Order: sequence, then C-alpha cells, then structure tokens
Amino acid sequence: MRAGSREPIRLRVGHRCSLTLKKRTDGRRREEKHRTRTATMSAPRPRQEPAAAAVTGPDSSGERKQGGGALKRLKPRRSQTDRRPATEEELRGLGRAITPEEVLGLRTVTRDYLCKPEDNVYNIDFTRFKIRDLETGTVLFEIAKPPHSDLDEEDEENVDVDTSAGRFVRYQFTPAFLKLRTVGATVEFTVGDRPVNSFRMIERHYFKDRLLKNFDFDFGFCIPNSRNTCEHIYEFPQLPDDLIRQMVEHPYETRSDSFYFVDNKLIMHNKADYAYNGGQ
Repeated sequence: MRAGSREPIRLRVGHRCSLTLKKRTDGRRREEKHRTRTATMSAPRPRQEPAAAAVTGPDSSGERKQGGGALKRLKPRRSQTDRRPATEEELRGLGRAITPEEVLGLRTVTRDYLCKPEDNVYNIDFTRFKIRDLETGTVLFEIAKPPHSDLDEEDEENVDVDTSAGRFVRYQFTPAFLKLRTVGATVEFTVGDRPVNSFRMIERHYFKDRLLKNFDFDFGFCIPNSRNTCEHIYEFPQLPDDLIRQMVEHPYETRSDSFYFVDNKLIMHNKADYAYNGGQ
C-alpha cells in the first residue's frame, strides 16, 4: 500500500478525529463501528510533567513509579558511521527479512512499505502516544486508542479487515515546533503471546529526500502479554532559518519512515508526513 493511496489519518492541534478501520463485506467496503479508534488532540497547555519517563513491565529497570512498574528514559544510540548506500528496490528484492544495517543505508524516504502487516507476528499494538516539550514540560498533543471491542464470531468469519489501516499518519504542527530542542515521545504498546527480544526502532526524517535526522532506539526485551510504556528522547538538530522557511512553505514534504525490528528482522514499517504551517 502506498502512503498516498488512501485518505491519511490527520493529526492537527486542537482537533478531534476518529481513526476507523474498514472492512469489506460481499466485495463492498463499509465502516465497522466496533473497530473505531478516537484520537484526541490537545493544544499546547501549561501542564507541567516530571522529567522521568517510563518503561513499564517486570523486565525493565530504573526508578519505581506510582502504581508499580519502572521508570526509564530511552535515549537514541550514538551516531553511527555511514552504511553502504542502499535503495528501496534493492531491499525489496532481497527476498528475506530486512535488517537494521540495511535501512540505515537508505538515502531517501521510501515510496512504499518494506514489510507486510502480517509480518508483525508478535502482535505488537501501539495504543497511546504523547508528545511533550521536555524543556517546559508542556504537553503538545496526545492520542489514545480506546479499549478493543471484539467483533462477534459471526462477523469475524465474514469480515476481511483492512490490515494496512493505521500505518500512515499525517501531522500538522505550528512553525514553533521546528524551534524545539528536546522532545519526549511517550508510547504505550501491548505485546501478544510471544516474547519480544531486542525490540528496536529506527526512525528517519527527510525533507524533499534530504535526510534531516536518524533516531535509533532500543526497547529491549518485552514479556508476552504485557503492556509497556516508554518515552523516547528526541534531540532535534538546529536547523538553518532558510531550511525552516522552506519546511513551513512546503507542507507534507517533510516525511519519515519508522522501522521496527525484533531480533534484527523488520516486522513493522510505519510512515508519516508533516506540515509546519498550523495556525497560519
């Protein structure tokens, strides 16, 4: 599925939106009310939060947080030497699972996905996402997925769920976002009935196919049937004023690929694009 092939999920400050998976019945698509997720966007507000970040679950280590679990902040790996340049076509033609080293060789944003939704055999599901400015503690926005409502058995037998839904997100920020120095992105996710070893995310941001920044985070080990929470620390590069002006003037030409690996094998690939002209 190409990112441009469907109406994207749009996330805009100050708006409420619904994320709806669709199903096909007798060859026709119709909305499935049991598979609706609501994303609530909150405008920046003077809500201050502590600097501690959470990675919860029996396997994590760090400070204890109220209600159990452990607190730990995930910082990206140190900058790594350049890898051998690779193209999307080369990786797609490998005929096997793609590795972290190979996506680090990409020089442009991908046009399509490098793995299928069914490659996520660990049933990893992201259920909550929040971004905040770490210098002020201001929460910029939050998204939450409501508790899953299972379809009844008859529906499950007759429904072909669109499994590609939710892999592409469209964001809109104000120009001030490009001036932020350090941002914390808190994610909550659940894991299926298989242990997850060496869970890792590589996120690459581009503007007009120019690589702006590579972020590389290790989630570590996740036990089966667990709910986990962590905060990724994004240290943004200081962008020249001319580049900021171009990014504001060319909405959605800033794009990112997020690659997720277990045991050094690609299992999930999400895409996003960004506009920085909000409020204008």
